Amino acid sequence: MFGLFKKKSELEKLKEQYAKLQKEAFELSKSNRKLADQKTAQAEEVAKKIDALKEKSA
Repeated sequence: MFGLFKKKSELEKLKEQYAKLQKEAFELSKSNRKLADQKTAQAEEVAKKIDALKEKSA
């Protein structure tokens, strides 16, 4: 109940964005390979940001 108004951290936001991009890439891979590859590349950029945040906090 008290976590209802808790703001998401930058890491949580990036993880959600990564998951969304991966899902979109999977769906596009069935119909348009070029767009799927672009979404996968975007997801990899987000993954690099996630890794950088983890390294910074460790």
